[in-house]
Parts: sequence; structure tokens; C-alpha cells
Amino acid sequence: MAGGFAGGGSGGGDYEGKVTSFVIMTCLVAATGGLLFGYDIGISGGVTSMDEFLLKFFPNVYHKEKALKAGGNQYCKFDDHLLQLFTSSLYLAALVASFAASITTKAFGRKISMLVGGLIFLVGAVLNGAAMNLAALIIGRLLLGIGIGYANQAVPVYLSEMAPPKLRGALNVCFQMAVTLGILIANLVNYGTAKMAKNGWRVSLVLAAVPAIIMTVGAVFLPDTPNSLIDRGQKEKAKTMLQKIRGTSNVDNEFEDLVIASDMSKQVQNPWGNIMKPKYRPQLTVAVLIPFFQQLTGINVIMFYAPVLFKTLGFGDGASLMTAVITGLVNVVATLLSIFTVDKYGRRCLFLFGGSLMLVCQIAIGAIIASVFGQDGLGTFSPALGNVTVALICIYVAAFAWSWGPLGWLVPSEVLPMEIRSAGQSITVSVNMFFTFVIGQLFLTMLCEMKFGLFFFFAAFVLAMTFFIFFFLPETKGIPIEEVNRIWKSNWFWKRYMPDDDHPNTNV
Repeated sequence: MAGGFAGGGSGGGDYEGKVTSFVIMTCLVAATGGLLFGYDIGISGGVTSMDEFLLKFFPNVYHKEKALKAGGNQYCKFDDHLLQLFTSSLYLAALVASFAASITTKAFGRKISMLVGGLIFLVGAVLNGAAMNLAALIIGRLLLGIGIGYANQAVPVYLSEMAPPKLRGALNVCFQMAVTLGILIANLVNYGTAKMAKNGWRVSLVLAAVPAIIMTVGAVFLPDTPNSLIDRGQKEKAKTMLQKIRGTSNVDNEFEDLVIASDMSKQVQNPWGNIMKPKYRPQLTVAVLIPFFQQLTGINVIMFYAPVLFKTLGFGDGASLMTAVITGLVNVVATLLSIFTVDKYGRRCLFLFGGSLMLVCQIAIGAIIASVFGQDGLGTFSPALGNVTVALICIYVAAFAWSWGPLGWLVPSEVLPMEIRSAGQSITVSVNMFFTFVIGQLFLTMLCEMKFGLFFFFAAFVLAMTFFIFFFLPETKGIPIEEVNRIWKSNWFWKRYMPDDDHPNTNV
């Protein structure tokens, strides 16, 4: 597989090279780290809807759900803080782990962080599958979170650094593609294990070990990125690796830019303090607001609790799990579409179109649920309205998977200069995990308290984030990662923070 690409070098020339099969395969292996994240997102919602699991660990929820089947407030049938803690505890652990991962990633390289993350996730999966009490279950979830914190910190950075400029978007979206495949696989597993007479939930949880093994074994054979090798003083090895992944011996311009960027980054003694400087204000804002808005779209309402949500809307056990499979399949197809469009139409186009479509769907879903359940939660969906609601949820999931899903990881990773890249990526992961934790911990309670208004609540954030992209995010399509700093000087707001005398590579 080969194709030419070019980018601006420090000397004003072009980067030479081909899109080699080696770099494609390397990035695909690294992106499987997303399987860990996706499988866990998908598996928790299905497991928490299984009667055997609820009866063993959350008997109060089980008995309340059965009682409400005869009538009552459907909004509150799954409201339980410990049940929500089962889902959300993982993301709190991932938040804390991402800071340790930042240190590991910078000191030992990106592949070591992936290896560590895979091993810890593997232990957590086994402990979850064997859990005999709630304490063991939560400890297993915390270990899974540590593994995800490491993987999500290292993989997007790895992909951005290995990919050639013209394919950086597509290859980075492979991480999100792996996430969506993990969700779909988890939904299919849940649909099958729910039919087991006994211990179906254990099978669902322990199978999380499979993606962990894939990433751990893959990380052993992955090469380190040229950026990381240069950063750790291995310049000759870095140049050899750059020649291999670009498919040409003429990499002098790109290599020089990487060395300059590394030298600049080494002058920064405190990346955490440095990232607070005014000239990094645009990157810091993106590192914080993009993952914040990504979680406040309400997508995890669907991804975490799809079977629970569909049961709340009146679907039966099997139908709710199958509907979750359908939304998972839509998620995969739409993410695949993003891979083929992100480098053609650009990040802003996908962000704006996806956000607009999500806004319409959120409002429509909220209005339908309001018309059926009202304030008291007493009502029943007709088959026709149920199908319309599922269709709107599928369109909403497709819009997210085409835009805010993959771009929420891609854009922060590609706009961060090298000297603050590990710190900035840790901030991105931490913000993402913190608000994932908040939504996971509070959603069922919010649904009980806010009722149909919860969907309008998320719609307001979708509107705000779409305006943010329109006014404050420049286009990064096709710009070499070490030259991406110049985009901020063209933005009406951010240009005030950009020093006029900076070399194009000074901040990268």
C-alpha cells in the first residue's frame, strides 16, 4: 500500500514518503486499545439489566423493577447509587491513572504504557468474572479503569505521531472504530449470555480479558514512535524508524522538525506549569472542552445504559438487548464512515453536521418520552412510537459516531505541541473520564428526578458545543502535526495569544 504525501518542513521543503503498509498495520494494532474501552462501555449496561446479576449484587433494584412492571413511575425503576457505582467506578480510576500514564508515556515510551494498561485490565477482567461479592466486583472495576486510563492516554498520542499528515485523521479514528467494535461485540455477548440459565453475567465480564490480551500482545511487538525515541535520546534509531514508516530514506526535513520539537520540549522543565502559559491557552482549552462536551452530549446514556433505558421505555428483556445490538451496529457503520470522510471534508464539517443532527434527535426523543410518560412516569409506548424512538436514537448514535465520538480523541491529540503533549493528553483523558464518571454515577438518578427533561438538558449542551466548534476551532485537516501550531494565528479569538516572533516550530 503506497501513496505520496507532503508537509512543510523546517527548511521550507516538503516531507517525502509513502503511506506504507507497515505504518497502517502498526496503527491498526495500536488502535485495538480501543477494544478495551468499548467492550467495557457496552458490557456494563447489559450486565446491569440481567436478573441474575441484579438479584446477587443489587436485590433491592431487582425487586423494585419487578414491582414496577405491574405499574408505577417508570423513570425510577433502576435508580440506585450502588448500581451506578458499578458502572462509574471504572472511570474514576481511569481519571487518576491517566496522570501516572503521562509520566510512564514520557519516560518509557507510548508502547510501554499500552503494555502496562493491557496487563492491569486483564487482571481486572478475571477478578470481575470471579467476583463473589460487591467489594470484589468494584475492585475489579477499578483495575479495569486503571488499564483504560493507560490505554486512552497512550494510544491517541501514538497514532497521531506515527501517522502521515494526510492520513492522521483516518488512522486516529481507528481508535474510535475499535471502541465502537468493542461496544458492538459486548452487546452481542450480552444478548447471548442473557439466555444462559446461570452465570451468564460472569461470562460477559470475564470475556473482557480477550481485548486485554490482544492489546498486551500487540504492544509487545509494536515499535516506538520516532517522536518518543528522539525524546529519549535515541536519534539514530528514531531516524531509522522514521525512514521505515515513511518508506523512504529522504526524511531529513521531517526528522529535523521532530528534533527541533524535542529540543524545545526538553527546555520545558515543568510541562504541567508550562501548559498554563498564555501561548498554550488554545490547546489547553481544546484539551478540556472537547472531552467535556463529548460526555455532555448524553451519548453514554445510550452506551452505558441502553438495555436499561429500553426496558424503562417498556421493551422486554430480549428486545432491549437486541435494540442495544442494533444501536451498536449503527455506531460501527457510522464510525467507519468517519474514517473515510475525516481527512476529505475536515474536522469542522463533521463536528458541525454531527452536532446539528444530534440536537434535533435529542429534542425529538425528549418530546416523545414527554408525550408518553409525562411527569408521573405512568404510560406505555405503542409499538409505532417505540419504533420511532429507536430510529431517532439510532440516528443520534450515528451522528455522534461520525463526529464527536472519534474527533473527541483525534483533535486534542493532534493540536498538542510535543513539550506539553503527554500532560495535555492526560488532561484530555482525565476530563473525559471525570465526566464519564459523573454521567455514569448520576444518570439513573437524573432520569428519575428530571424525567423527560433530561434529554432537553443534554440538548442544551449539544447546542453549546456546536457553537464552540463554529467560533473557536480552526481546521487541522492535512497539517503536519509538528506544524499544527500555526492554525491558531488564523482564528479571530486565539490569535491574540500567539506570539508574533515565534518560529513555526517553537511551540511544537
